[in-house]
Amino acid sequence: MMDLQPGQLQTRHKAGVRRVIKHGLKIDMTPMVDLGFLLISFFVITTELSKPTAMNLYMPADGPPTELGMSNALTVIPDKNNTVWYYFGKWEDARMNGTVYQTTYAGKNGLRWVINEKQEQLDNDLRSKEKRDGLMLLIKPTAQASYKNLVDVLDEATINVVKKFAVLKLSPEEMNWLHTRNQ
Repeated sequence: MMDLQPGQLQTRHKAGVRRVIKHGLKIDMTPMVDLGFLLISFFVITTELSKPTAMNLYMPADGPPTELGMSNALTVIPDKNNTVWYYFGKWEDARMNGTVYQTTYAGKNGLRWVINEKQEQLDNDLRSKEKRDGLMLLIKPTAQASYKNLVDVLDEATINVVKKFAVLKLSPEEMNWLHTRNQ
């Protein structure tokens, strides 16, 4: 046998076998850059698409009351439980004649139908100069109406292209009448 002394190693070289030459590692960053741009463009587009929108709400200015032709007036009173009361013209006339009606926000005879019928009536009125643009929608929410109910009425005004509308307070007579109805 052969004695091996430390420091004395015998190595054999095999014929035809070469040592592996190690080259420097190359990383191709092109796919990573492409992915980065895709992510950036995705987040930019999604933040642009998800911006909240707002509707302009014009409140009547303080000062003397504005004259309004009663044939153009449609008063809508959002109430509790998603009910809506409406009447045409003056409150006193509607109460005396029993022409205060109840409806909902949707359905065949809902608020949209009421607004459309009033607009068609104004379009067919030969005396009306403004036609459907003359419609004045007076919105008078009750204390029991939810914020959603008010927004629903404003949405219907926007959908039906009502150019003139105002959010007003209920008169004491209207509140008393509704109080007797809601009991």
